[in-house]
Amino acid sequence: METTNPLGQFLRARRSQARPEDAGLAPGPRRRVSGLRREEVALLAGVSTDYYIRLEQGRERNPSAQVLDALARALDLDEETAAHLHQVARPARRRRPAAADRVSPNLVRTMAAWPDTPAVVIGPYLNVLARNALGGALFAGHQYSDDLLRLVFLDPGARTFYPDWDRVAVNTVGALRAAATDHDDPRLIEVVGELSVKSAEFRKLWARHDIRQKTRETKRFQHPLVGPLSLDYESLTVNSAPGQQLVIYQAEPASPSAEALKLLGSLVASNA
Repeated sequence: METTNPLGQFLRARRSQARPEDAGLAPGPRRRVSGLRREEVALLAGVSTDYYIRLEQGRERNPSAQVLDALARALDLDEETAAHLHQVARPARRRRPAAADRVSPNLVRTMAAWPDTPAVVIGPYLNVLARNALGGALFAGHQYSDDLLRLVFLDPGARTFYPDWDRVAVNTVGALRAAATDHDDPRLIEVVGELSVKSAEFRKLWARHDIRQKTRETKRFQHPLVGPLSLDYESLTVNSAPGQQLVIYQAEPASPSAEALKLLGSLVASNA
């Protein structure tokens, strides 16, 4: 994982994905690079080619906010990814406190009071820090039930469990990217290093620098006990513990997924 020049790495990755025709440029049969050339990005952003090259090479490390906004427009970044560009260019050199892995007892009790609603608390590396009974049952039975990142990329049953695995994989890596505010964090370097070695799919997606904040979505599961589930989730920031998110899953009322979730809850209750 490159940590000495994260801005240059980001710019190269996004430049390679930009389509010349979207910027009003002819693709051309003799184009030797995928995406945009350096001089094309510089032209679109209104900066000199030499300055842009210095940004990519890490020889210029203090671009203004105006330059970053111009680069975001040139690379056609969405609002979320543009914000990440600013963050990469001006990283807040803060270490996560050790307490970030500890979940408030009040939050644990709150989740326990929702017997019909799966809920989990995840950390910035998508590891499950706490869950209620139904949240635990939703992900139970896998090699990496307590680590949603490793579940997606390293668990042998992941592609069965997630029918839309390709989309889940993209969103999972994007969520990790969004949470990676400190590129020198040893924990982040360890996680990315392990996944890059063990999963070619992760390595490819990580190199794209896609950003996906984990907010809300409909996700499909093929649960080993109750079969197909289609659940809407909401991800809420835990203000008392920066880096933690409370993820709550719900089924459409009176739907087959609601009945399956009710069955899963009864199985949890009987086992308890």
